[in-house]
Amino acid sequence: MNVIGQLMKRARPLVRARRRALGPLRPSWSEEFETIATVLRLTSSLSTRLPLSMQRRAVDSPRPDTPIVKETRITAVDAGGVPGAWFERPESRVDRAVVYLHGGGYSVGSIRSHRDLISRLCAAVGARVLALDYRLAPEHPFPEQLIDSIAALDWLAASGLPASRVALAGESAGGGLTLSTLLELRDRGRALPAAAALLSPWVELEGGRPSYRENRRWDFVTERAISAYVARFVPRSRLRHPLASPIHAELRGLPPILIQVGEVESLRDEGVELAARLERAGGDVTLEVWPDMIHAFHVFAPMLDDGRRALARVGEHLRRGLDARERRRE
Repeated sequence: MNVIGQLMKRARPLVRARRRALGPLRPSWSEEFETIATVLRLTSSLSTRLPLSMQRRAVDSPRPDTPIVKETRITAVDAGGVPGAWFERPESRVDRAVVYLHGGGYSVGSIRSHRDLISRLCAAVGARVLALDYRLAPEHPFPEQLIDSIAALDWLAASGLPASRVALAGESAGGGLTLSTLLELRDRGRALPAAAALLSPWVELEGGRPSYRENRRWDFVTERAISAYVARFVPRSRLRHPLASPIHAELRGLPPILIQVGEVESLRDEGVELAARLERAGGDVTLEVWPDMIHAFHVFAPMLDDGRRALARVGEHLRRGLDARERRRE
């Protein structure tokens, strides 16, 4: 049993007793989800005091593959010098691809820790997904993650998949990196992917918006944890760099973007503000605020109906963008 599994086993009786006395913390939370939300919230600040190597091992600790992972073929690949993996199912179109950028504050997380989410996205979009193990901070600070994402897209194009047949998606820091990748491609005058999805995106490094305070009772993303991740990623002098903190960028000329945030997550307000700025810039943007949901609730799809439904919506959005671009090519 992994670390989180052990903590859940200990916390479950306490959560059960609290629910009997006071009811669920949030109206839609099951006992299972409330248990994991409680464990994550209690351990989040503590985890920042552990050595980074231990944090990474905890996030990537072995766990049983879910049924959908077992049904998905996962093949390691060198994507232009960036370690990656193809996720493919029997129904996956091979003339399209989604590039997925995982979250983890730019310093933890991997393809391994996100393989259930990526497998579900693969099924939802009906195409192969290329997941990237981009370089992590502090060993590789900004902008090396961006260099990796661009290199992988160059590799796809050289392999016969131009930008018009590619979509981008990412959660948390990976959502921020997804947006930064679009901005960098645009500023280089390059063709842009057909669509993008930002799941609980981390796009503003300074933090401090009201949702941090309002949701501290429910969410596991704390200002202390954010500060630790930021310190690894960029020096304070670059907190507002438009490719590190892309909410401050000029946002014109981007493909259709879906933004999903949880109602009770710390990063809710920056996701909502990003959607407003994209709309003011004339962009095609769809914002979804999911009731009762915490940060990156998609990761908990094995136990969470809303996580599964949200990923299905992501698949619809990306498929629609790819279909529209394909029709324009005909």
